[in-house]
Amino acid sequence: MTAPLEVAGPAAPPRSNGELVFAEPWESRAFGMAIALYDAGLFGWPEFQAALISRIAAWEAAPPPGQPWSYYQHWLGALEDVLARVGTLGAEEITTRAAELAHRPAGHDHRAPHQH
Repeated sequence: MTAPLEVAGPAAPPRSNGELVFAEPWESRAFGMAIALYDAGLFGWPEFQAALISRIAAWEAAPPPGQPWSYYQHWLGALEDVLARVGTLGAEEITTRAAELAHRPAGHDHRAPHQH
């Protein structure tokens, strides 16, 4: 199963020359997490797309002062919305886990190369 990604429109991920574009490592991780959970059958793609479009529309209607546009912030928010709706995780648990991950030091998931 592969997620039917939009090529154009409000739910379409950023691309350059047809390839997906990620500005930060967390963006590719958020993208991969959503695809993996969809592939595992936890939610339907139309449900995720609707949540993503809703998040984007809400931001466009009233952009928070000082918060720059970030497609993958909306992507991650849509994933949280869908997971909370299907009961995989509660909203409080999502917030707690996100805070824990956000406070990990840079490079926490990378091991130092072996010294010989």
